[in-house]
Amino acid sequence: MLGILLIFFIGKYFYKLAEKFKQNKWLFAILGVVVYYVGTFIAGILLGVFDELLSLGIDWDNTLLLTFLAVPFGIGAAYLFYFILNKKWEKTIIINENEIQDIGKPDQLEEHN
Repeated sequence: MLGILLIFFIGKYFYKLAEKFKQNKWLFAILGVVVYYVGTFIAGILLGVFDELLSLGIDWDNTLLLTFLAVPFGIGAAYLFYFILNKKWEKTIIINENEIQDIGKPDQLEEHN
């Protein structure tokens, strides 16, 4: 149940981010979920390597424990991807110069009154 909720909310936040910047909404919602799973996969590999090197004594048969160890890595990877996309897309916003020149000027309708 926790996994389904995480997938839903990660997809939702990426969907809204892509919608805000007029990008492909479903592509980035799915990409956000994929990045989450890649983060958990990398966490599993790192846990395996550290367990061999440092003899951490991780119970590899306890899937609940492994899930709780890997979830923060997945959420961190998804957040990092979200942060990078947000910063990149904020830099690419095009500001219409005509609107900038009109800042502070009264509306055309108010001048005629």
